[in-house]
Amino acid sequence: MPIPTFYSKKSIQHFNNPKNYGKMKNPDGIGKVGNIVCGDVMWLYIKVGKNDVIKDIKFQTYGCLAAIASSSMITEMAKGKTIKEAIEINRQEIVKELGGLPAIKIHCSVLAADALYEAIFDYLFKNKREIPKELLVKHKRLKKEEELEKRYKK
Repeated sequence: MPIPTFYSKKSIQHFNNPKNYGKMKNPDGIGKVGNIVCGDVMWLYIKVGKNDVIKDIKFQTYGCLAAIASSSMITEMAKGKTIKEAIEINRQEIVKELGGLPAIKIHCSVLAADALYEAIFDYLFKNKREIPKELLVKHKRLKKEEELEKRYKK
């Protein structure tokens, strides 16, 4: 009798063979996010080419199967997209592309999307580029959450 799993075949594949895993030398943007409750931490690195296309993307994640699968999936989804297109990627799309995640693990897809948003924000900020309003709102939310986590740790 097969062992039941709460994860889709695609999630397990991304966990066992993550795409675009590793640290990037001289990235154009870096996004680092974490969740104090579950302990997951993600770093996402981007290289941006002509016409604002994400030409390379890598990640490093300390976390569970869902965190690693979500990180791997978002790199596949964002690679080759423009900055504007990548900002539109959301957690629902990540979960859909993975074939679903257990409800208790949905926060992992949120972290992956947030890591991408932060990497894009970092790229635009460092290059003194205009930051789209929706990205600024997401960045401010993440900074507020980060402050709460710092207070919680104390």
